[in-house]
Amino acid sequence: MKPLDPRLLRYARASRSFLAFGGVIGFTQTLMIVAFAWLLSQAITRAIDGAPLDEIARIIGALAGVIVLRAVLVWLQELVATRGAAQVKSQLRRGVMSAIARRGPDWLAGSQAARVTTVTTTGLDALDNYFARYLPQLILTAVATPILLVVVLWSDVLSGITMIIVLPLIPIFMILIGWATRAVQQQQWETLQRLSAGFLDLIGGLATLKIFGREKRQFGRLRSITDDYRVHTMKVLRVSFLSGFVLELAASLSVAIVAVEIGLRLLDGRMLLATGLFVLLLAPEVFLPIRNVGAQFHAAADGIAAADEVFAILDEGSTGSSAEASASAAPPVGTAGTIAGGGDLRFRGVTIDRGPVTVVDKLDADFRPGTLSVIAGPSGVGKSTLVGALLGFVTFGGEISLGGEPLAPGTSRNWLAWAGQRPGLFAGTIADNISLGDETPDAAAVVTSLSLAGGSELSGDTVLGVNGAGLSGGQAQRVAVARAMYRVLTTNCSVLVCDEPSSALDTAAEAALIEGFRTLAAQGRIVIVVSHRPAVLNAADQLVRLGEIVNVHS
Repeated sequence: MKPLDPRLLRYARASRSFLAFGGVIGFTQTLMIVAFAWLLSQAITRAIDGAPLDEIARIIGALAGVIVLRAVLVWLQELVATRGAAQVKSQLRRGVMSAIARRGPDWLAGSQAARVTTVTTTGLDALDNYFARYLPQLILTAVATPILLVVVLWSDVLSGITMIIVLPLIPIFMILIGWATRAVQQQQWETLQRLSAGFLDLIGGLATLKIFGREKRQFGRLRSITDDYRVHTMKVLRVSFLSGFVLELAASLSVAIVAVEIGLRLLDGRMLLATGLFVLLLAPEVFLPIRNVGAQFHAAADGIAAADEVFAILDEGSTGSSAEASASAAPPVGTAGTIAGGGDLRFRGVTIDRGPVTVVDKLDADFRPGTLSVIAGPSGVGKSTLVGALLGFVTFGGEISLGGEPLAPGTSRNWLAWAGQRPGLFAGTIADNISLGDETPDAAAVVTSLSLAGGSELSGDTVLGVNGAGLSGGQAQRVAVARAMYRVLTTNCSVLVCDEPSSALDTAAEAALIEGFRTLAAQGRIVIVVSHRPAVLNAADQLVRLGEIVNVHS
């Protein structure tokens, strides 16, 4: 990431106001620095010259006011930085979540869910140091250093020229140190990602490992990754401490050169004490901001690395951002009595490739309102992939249209309700899970959707744990289907798609679920079910296999 990556301004609008406020605060701080140096030099020289006490007291009073104002500016800078960091992190996280929603589960699986999780949680939290420490110093360097150099040149040309000559030494050291820091920081970041992915994989498969007695074999692997992370972290700390020493030494030597030059001229009488003292007080302030930029770069390195990852995710999905623009052109969400996006759902020459393998080859199919259609076939034949194409998550060849309107990948699906193979429940009540995303939940619709899903015995007030803990597999499936049915009932979607909704149900619950599908189809909706269960296949009005369409009922 560059010192100030333009992508930060594009993807996080809050950073713009932060930079604007930071510039104003930095300019005011620079004025206070100049005022402090001038007042202090005047107070000392006036006291040496024997000026009246009341005159010196006025100068000291003004000096105290400047000190208080500088303290207020430092506090204000911290406040703006903290709020700016919180807003930017929130906007970047929303951007990543939107990118994930546009691309779907296939992209997330291919891009390592653990990596994305690490970046959007602990990774972005490291931006606090970037905003609170690094950027304020960068802004102050851009604002204060030129102004202070002009003031020094105006006060004493020779001292100003000396500063201009020695000042580039610090950026040169910063660049050299930055190259070394970037290398070790990238190694540390990659190790952290491997550690996170390995830990999540271990937790996800812990039950299976325990059953087969292989859980202890993973300890060595995690210990090895943890040791690598510790080693790389210590390398980063070592480089940070050494680079801080180098920058401090370079800045101290630069100030010393200016101080020696001023001292010699004071001894020769070629410079007034007030001028020499004023310039000498400003000299450290000229070098301080750029030195602090190098020192704070290490504190912000984790946040910079995480921001790079986030920008890469957002850049990859920039072409898919048309989904937001196309949402306004998508079929509107239905109101009572109006089915959203009605008409036939048609597949024409739909072809889907998975790398070198074609999983769906030139499929032609029509799904009509009022029918229950079942997509069947052996495992791995591409049923869920076909559903992914309908959802807009999988790119495809050919055309999918609804009511004669072509459907492009990544565009809004306001007319669609869907329940996948995994319930995806969260901690909360069953009603909260069913009415997911509804700002004003409809209690009656929750009860109706549970009944249609064959879950009449479940209460919407039942509190679930993480991942739906407290429900059996079949009950979790029915709650997930009820969630899709709730969307159908409250937004009048025209299409309902369920992927293997009855794989964990007994015969009675499956029969109730099939009856719920028929009820929704009878209302003039398209109901599509992916299943291999005999009861579902027998209930279908239309059975769709790859390369084969069978009309079961007339």
